[in-house]
Amino acid sequence: MSELKELMLRTPHLTLGVAESVTCGRLQASIGAISGASRFFVGGLTAYTLDEKVRHLGVDRATAESANSVSREVAEQMARGACLFFNCDLALATTGYAEPSLDWNVPQPFAWWALAHRRVKDGALGTTTELEVLATCLDCPGLDRVPVQERIAEAAVNGLVKYLGALR
Repeated sequence: MSELKELMLRTPHLTLGVAESVTCGRLQASIGAISGASRFFVGGLTAYTLDEKVRHLGVDRATAESANSVSREVAEQMARGACLFFNCDLALATTGYAEPSLDWNVPQPFAWWALAHRRVKDGALGTTTELEVLATCLDCPGLDRVPVQERIAEAAVNGLVKYLGALR
């Protein structure tokens, strides 16, 4: 985790926000456990219900309803929304199933996590904002609820570290 801190604080310093659903705070807790996290971690939001995803993160209701809020698109929208909500450079988002769901024909736990990177650029035509979003699906067969949540949170942080390592 110290690698994440080092990468975030290189010049220019970057800020990080989080939007969680399936991980239910575990992602925020893992980042907050880093000594000095307050130098880059601006905050997190656990939006467990569709209404909260729509209200706080700008998730499209129809898109989310069609997938029970679990899809690449929803994860991407949550990450974008977290960048805007927290006015930060980077955001991680998680959404998924921590256990099988008969109602949604989900035989094993899986989740999507997404990373959004917001860049503000000054150019001849003024200031523009570019928002790049990457999403990854993670299967978690045979795991119970809490280990699924922990694995997804760990995968999101590791994905961020890998992204920053390539960027910086």
